[in-house]
Amino acid sequence: MKRFLLQITVFVFILLITAGTYNQPFSVRFLSPTADPEAITTDVKVDPEDDLYQQIKAFAEKHDKKPINAVHHKVWKAIPGLNGVKVQIDKSYKKMKADDGEFDREKIAYEQIPPKVHLSDLPPAPIFRGNPKKPMVSLMINVAWGNDYIPKILKILNKYQVKATFFLEGRWVKNNSDLAMMISDEGHEIGNHGLTHPDFSKISPSKAKEEMTKTSEVIEATLDIQPSLFAPPSGSYNQKTVQLAKQQNMKTIMWTVDAIDWKKATTPDDILRRVNTKVQSGSLILMHPTEPTVQSLERMIASIQKKGYRIGTVSKLIDEKRIRR
Repeated sequence: MKRFLLQITVFVFILLITAGTYNQPFSVRFLSPTADPEAITTDVKVDPEDDLYQQIKAFAEKHDKKPINAVHHKVWKAIPGLNGVKVQIDKSYKKMKADDGEFDREKIAYEQIPPKVHLSDLPPAPIFRGNPKKPMVSLMINVAWGNDYIPKILKILNKYQVKATFFLEGRWVKNNSDLAMMISDEGHEIGNHGLTHPDFSKISPSKAKEEMTKTSEVIEATLDIQPSLFAPPSGSYNQKTVQLAKQQNMKTIMWTVDAIDWKKATTPDDILRRVNTKVQSGSLILMHPTEPTVQSLERMIASIQKKGYRIGTVSKLIDEKRIRR
């Protein structure tokens, strides 16, 4: 009942603070998987000889992109595929002709074409990065401690309308259900980080399975969420770990860039330097709730966005949808 009342309160609060702003454009613009939903069917007759039609056709030749299959890389292991994108020339022409007859790239209708090979088609393997052709990165925050800094991190993420993926230790969730609920209610993605922070490369398969299962159970009981992502503590795993995670319908997630924010001597400038010099399209950035992370987070977000990358959850980064910069 307490959980239900809290969810209702949060929902009402969100409605109040967003009143009058729901018509604003989203910061992340996803290309439609089929046609542009704003493109309407008209009775306009398509004329391939029309200059407008030829402009759209020329645009399509430059902007159509082929799908990219998921692959198993020697270094990066499982790399997600990426949809192709095709301009729907006739539909785009009809919409522009029905409006003012002028070329407008914002009225282009797209169709996304899925790749032939998906992550699910590959043998079980960890994911160290998203597709390098997708201009997005993810902030992944592993939580087994650092309670004092979590509200501050959430406040900054909310300020910049950024959603991160928090991998929660099961033992921590049991002892800090209020903070876990706060993270979830802010709309951030929740992943599994094991129950007691063991070294998954050294424990038995039965113990590894128990660690994953009990963590998912406590997360589901507390947050009503079934995690689909698993991040092994300290990045320690073996092939059996990855297979066990897959058996529980979870992908094993590693990282591309490590902020190394847990070391006592780490400064905010150290974190920014590590991230800025290594971040690329598809990067997974590993962090923890620490004071240097809080002090560097705003500048990190600004720097990533300045490079032209969107920031999204791990699930959005590794899905096959194309996005616009």
